[in-house]
Amino acid sequence: MIFRLVTLNVALTFALGTFAAHYLAELSWPVAMMFGAIIVVTGPTVIMPLLKQASLKQRPAALLRWEGIVNDPVGALLVVLIYGAYTHAGGDSLVAEIITGLGISLIVSLVPGIGAGLLIAQAFRSGQVPEYLKYPLILIAVLGVYSIANRVQGEAGLLATTILGITLANQHISALHEMKRFKEYVTVLLVSVAFIVLTADIQPEILQRLDWRSWLLLALVIAVFRPIAIYLSTLKSDITRQERILLGWIAPRGIVAAAVAGLFGAELTRQGYAGAELLLPLVFALIVLTVGLHGLSIGWLARRLDLAAPPRDGILLVGAAPWSINLAAELHKNEFPVVVVDSRSHSLQPARMEHIQTHYGEVLSERTEEVLELSHITKLLATTPNEAYNTLVCSRFGPELGHHNVFELGWPQSGESASKIPSKSLRGRTLFDEDLTYQTLTERQSAGWRFETSRLSQQIGMEDALTKKPPEAELVAAIDDKGSIFFHPWNDKISNDALAAVITCAPPGSA
Repeated sequence: MIFRLVTLNVALTFALGTFAAHYLAELSWPVAMMFGAIIVVTGPTVIMPLLKQASLKQRPAALLRWEGIVNDPVGALLVVLIYGAYTHAGGDSLVAEIITGLGISLIVSLVPGIGAGLLIAQAFRSGQVPEYLKYPLILIAVLGVYSIANRVQGEAGLLATTILGITLANQHISALHEMKRFKEYVTVLLVSVAFIVLTADIQPEILQRLDWRSWLLLALVIAVFRPIAIYLSTLKSDITRQERILLGWIAPRGIVAAAVAGLFGAELTRQGYAGAELLLPLVFALIVLTVGLHGLSIGWLARRLDLAAPPRDGILLVGAAPWSINLAAELHKNEFPVVVVDSRSHSLQPARMEHIQTHYGEVLSERTEEVLELSHITKLLATTPNEAYNTLVCSRFGPELGHHNVFELGWPQSGESASKIPSKSLRGRTLFDEDLTYQTLTERQSAGWRFETSRLSQQIGMEDALTKKPPEAELVAAIDDKGSIFFHPWNDKISNDALAAVITCAPPGSA
């Protein structure tokens, strides 16, 4: 499917946009072709936040994400090759010029991209690069590869750096997780600055250049050409009708479209091409329209098409003990999506009997990261008997889920283990209470203690529900009326009026 989206879909979008821009908006052929190439791009810098906002299921999210990542450099390269073919070749042998340019760009991008990726991976594995220099080295490599490719073939640098990233991702480097977070921080900073710089010269009056034909062209690009291209490029594939509808609507444009239009629109205007002055306002209006329309509608549409992850908090429970499976079953009864992970297959059998989703494997392995769908997971509970391992799991998932959403069992506060307790900055939040260790919970499970849910109402508040329990009963979690769960002890202020239920761990015989 991804291959179709970056080949057939690109060709169809380019052709439809080019012909409509020429015959409807009356742009000259070079400008029309550039417009067709620019609308191929669906910016990943815009797509990624939308995917997080909508909490899409794995497959449609992957299709949108990879379409944006791959089509970003492809669209920019098409613009550069079209510009070069018209300005340097005078329009003669245009197709041959573009195909030749694409071939040269591919070779120019592959050599430095793959070469730099392999060299960096080898240097990291052999320990030749200190930890504190790994991120600066990656940044320097990105800039270097980009510059080298651009000097040989204009705008091939974007494709070269994409290939560099793909190469690094397939080298299984241990530092990649931290590198991804560094990349996210830098991306937010640089993209924010770039949008400000690119739009600094745009006046509101620029949109007044667009007449009814220009606005009709934009409407066709958004509501007609995109659905047609998606439909035709996905014929006889295993894509579902719901996924096709979502892909046919969601295609926001972002920073690359704005940058390319701003650069080459001005160049074509200086060279006197008809309609070149409309390229920037057309693309700018397209960016505003698609970001607004698609950003506001993606969540609603995904829910209507049943392509959104469950709206309630999803919980990843690491460690399958009898008491933790009892907790998972209670969460499951309250309609929370729960995934129990353990590296011992026999320990997961009771969870399967309760119809709870399980995963047999090591939660920290790359294989688990690839096959386990975690887009709906918002909270993690580390409940294995190994306290140090629980801390390691929380430190791994803390940056992704938020450190306030990862929990681990308390460490023993006395004896030899007390001297081994790591710093709080490394640990997740304490689950339940410091005294409720793995051993204590296991003993209570053997003695008949169970996790129970008490429903609340306007007449029965949390305090009333707890007074009906034995004094030794432990408060475990509270659930609000929006489907969010708060594990005790919570740092957030919770309004008792908004609570719908509480979960306790109570001894046998309690009501």
